[in-house]
Amino acid sequence: MGYFSKNSRRANEMASMTSHSHIINDTFVEDYLSRCVLPKKVEDVDINEDVTSVVDKDLDNPITNIIAIDGGYTSVFVEKSFPSSEIFFFQFGALFFSLKDLDRIDNKSFIDPEDMSKLKAIQRFKLVLPGRNISLKDDSGLKNSFRRSLYEFFCTDFGDGCKLVQTLKWFLFQEYSVGLSSWSLASCPMCDARNVDLNRSSMENDFSFSCSDCSGKIYITDVLRLHEVIDDEVGAGGVMGYVCTAIEQFILVHLIRIILDVKPGLLSRIMFVKDGPLAFFGQTANMHKPMRCFVKYLLDNHSLYLVGVEKSGVFVEHADEISSKLRKGQVVLLSNDYIYKYIIPGNADPTNAYGRTTYYGNKLIYKSLDGGMYVATVPTGDLILSPSFSDLQNLDIILVNLQKLKCDMYDNALIPIALANKLVSLANHPSSRILEKFARKKI
Repeated sequence: MGYFSKNSRRANEMASMTSHSHIINDTFVEDYLSRCVLPKKVEDVDINEDVTSVVDKDLDNPITNIIAIDGGYTSVFVEKSFPSSEIFFFQFGALFFSLKDLDRIDNKSFIDPEDMSKLKAIQRFKLVLPGRNISLKDDSGLKNSFRRSLYEFFCTDFGDGCKLVQTLKWFLFQEYSVGLSSWSLASCPMCDARNVDLNRSSMENDFSFSCSDCSGKIYITDVLRLHEVIDDEVGAGGVMGYVCTAIEQFILVHLIRIILDVKPGLLSRIMFVKDGPLAFFGQTANMHKPMRCFVKYLLDNHSLYLVGVEKSGVFVEHADEISSKLRKGQVVLLSNDYIYKYIIPGNADPTNAYGRTTYYGNKLIYKSLDGGMYVATVPTGDLILSPSFSDLQNLDIILVNLQKLKCDMYDNALIPIALANKLVSLANHPSSRILEKFARKKI
């Protein structure tokens, strides 16, 4: 990296114009490039054996309500001069509406604002996290401030009579079924001791534990392991995407828990739509194991209609490429061999399914009856190397309802995801600028 002028009195150091020759003439580099492979071109893709079903649009549909979950975040600099200080604002939303209201609007030539408002019933969750060079009073450093901020968010009462922290405990220790006595925390955030047992019986009333090595306070939210990659110098910006994805899914678990407590039969009439795949990534990936257990319990004992829909990424790009090879209403279930042959360069592992350390569902590509292309994840108790239509419970009903939720405002869009994004996303302009001034004034 070159030198840059701090006060414009001297020139910036420019990159060399000839150093590329050393790379081009290096035999090691040549050999490496000759061993690389790229994804197959669309003309090389043969999907005939992977198309498994044609969706029946006249299927009896038990779904009456849709819940869509989405989240967004933005960063602002509270102090731009050295040492710069950065803070992150999050907003999550659970959007509720009935298919009857959607059908009523669809049949009208003019949409009444009152009718549209029925599709915008949303519950919002707000979160603020320190990003760099910011700490809470009485906390030592960024890492502990980050941990406490996340923990306090989970302990917040959002008005539904149940806190996210209670749901996290219920989910983690599988209180919905067999019940687990402990959870093994990979490392203590205070002393870095390895494999710390968090015993449910020794949990404090505030959902915290004491480390057996240092007696330091461990929050139940530390199971997300975010503290392992937060550095006081580098900051916490690298984990914010993982935070957003994880909390979206804990909101999903939270809503399902409330339904199970109030009226379990409602699960058979509600479809949950999540923006993005059904997976936990990065430091939070360890949550995919308890999520698989939870999903398996729901599939075995209740009706679960859940789908994650992707808007971007290599799978979406591949779906667009093969669109002409699919007839309307057809589904491609993505087996391990298909994924590694056509989408992800590399050799398929014959014993481990794609996403085995992150996903709790199998992927598919669906061409809707109006020609839209959707990449979706449907939950499964265990990932399946070569799924068949019968392996994915309630798949036919889920796809029929995806068709009903089409939105013509954007390519291959769904109404609940588009609406939820509009209601919770934070734009760079003007949201970031306004939040920046707000934060500077309040801190």
